[in-house]
Amino acid sequence: MPFRVKGYDQITEDVLARITGIEATESFKYGGGKAAYRLLNAPVTKIIKISGTSGRKEVEFSGAKDYRLSGNAVEWVAGGSRPDEGTTFTVQYRYARPGGLTDTSTGSVLRTLVEGISREIEFLYEQLDAAYRAGFLETATGEALEMTVSLLGITRRPPRPSSGRVTFGRSSEPEKMEVTGEVHLYDGSESYDLKSALVKEIKKVEGIAGGQAVVFAPSDYGLSGRSLVWRAGGRRPDPRTVFKVDYTAFQQIRVPKNTKVSTFSPVPEEARMFMTTEEGLLLPAEGGRWECDVSVVCTMPGMKGSVPAGAITIMPQPVVGVEYVINKGDLSNGSEAETDEELRERARHALEFAAKATPSSLDSALKSVKGVNSILIDEMPGGVPGIVRVVVDGGDEAEIRRAIDETRAAGIRVELLRPKIVHIDVSLTVIIEAPSDHGRILRDVEASIRGYIASLKIAEDVLYSKIIASCLAVDGVWDVRDLKLAAYRTEEPLLSRGENIRIETDEKASPRNVSVTFGVREKYE
Repeated sequence: MPFRVKGYDQITEDVLARITGIEATESFKYGGGKAAYRLLNAPVTKIIKISGTSGRKEVEFSGAKDYRLSGNAVEWVAGGSRPDEGTTFTVQYRYARPGGLTDTSTGSVLRTLVEGISREIEFLYEQLDAAYRAGFLETATGEALEMTVSLLGITRRPPRPSSGRVTFGRSSEPEKMEVTGEVHLYDGSESYDLKSALVKEIKKVEGIAGGQAVVFAPSDYGLSGRSLVWRAGGRRPDPRTVFKVDYTAFQQIRVPKNTKVSTFSPVPEEARMFMTTEEGLLLPAEGGRWECDVSVVCTMPGMKGSVPAGAITIMPQPVVGVEYVINKGDLSNGSEAETDEELRERARHALEFAAKATPSSLDSALKSVKGVNSILIDEMPGGVPGIVRVVVDGGDEAEIRRAIDETRAAGIRVELLRPKIVHIDVSLTVIIEAPSDHGRILRDVEASIRGYIASLKIAEDVLYSKIIASCLAVDGVWDVRDLKLAAYRTEEPLLSRGENIRIETDEKASPRNVSVTFGVREKYE
């Protein structure tokens, strides 16, 4: 039987009734067409119920149409149901206690005291109701829901921070250092690694050849990366003798693990901090620059840590020898913690997952893989039975295939695909009312657009109206004009103006170039 909550008004009336009256039960034999039956205790304040036999069945008579209280007597209403002739009916009623408390009017001492107590009892009922609901999948929330689904071996997926790669670099060569007399033992090998990782040039190699001390000619050896390589046909040291190498090397500039980088913001609380998860070493790059790409993860979990390309430019603690840092691509793959409804949905499919027989169980299994963002399952692609095609965005492929193999029904072949990325370019003009704040507004509009497109799942269309709504949600934007969308599946773009971009079942939209300009609202526009 479900738990029933009593409200404040009902509690108050019940308590007052208990204080001001006493319940009693009397039985009468119905017969002879008698319509009224006087009760012994007076004054009667309320008939609780009347039960008896009618139509040879045990029934509870209705106070709305079968009987009424007339003074201190029960009176049967003409046209209503009555007890069978010669049967006994029972009346349960409440009457006032003689000489007791009787004033229950608003503002009376009795009602005022009872109302205060009733408010506390109502709060207790609410707590009991919350405890009752916490034990059921459909009504539990928050931590209570997590405890409920834990019985099925399911845990809530935590928020995931945005991650990606940033580039550390400098625009000129590092300082050079001279290494002299580095000793190596000649054992007949073709090449010998020098101790420095960044060798610029070999200046001199001396050793013993033919039993005499010699300085080897540049035609005898060469430099390959960091290795000295003995050339075919050239002189070489005598076996089991040492040779010495003088060379010039660049100083190594390393980016330590756990180096902090961040976006720029005049308000410190709005800056997004990232931390490197590996060590990096600057190496020669195009244009005379020295760079290295390093993996980073945001210190703030969830979508709030998503940033567009070029946003990360600050090193709170500069690395010696590094002149700049920048993210060349969007870092927008963060996700919020699994919602209660998403967690419930996975729990509903827990038994199907154990049965290993339905697309729902496959969906539940794949969503349990760490890093999976969205899934699309296509039963019988092309009308071919026995084949299920799944398109999965995110997650480790080996883990995904393991989940598929452990879940798929016998005799069913599951084809795993990764979504094809459709690059979306957006250009628009926002009409603003405060020109002095245009820098902040343009940044927020771009971030809002990128966040919307990045949040789309597999096969979800890019909606023209949603992009407009994401712009208008930015504080300071009055209107949006000249919105143009372009989708790049190949080199030829699909241009759209005023229409949605359709995304196919094996595709996923990703933001690329977002161009936002602004105009100022005219006073009487």
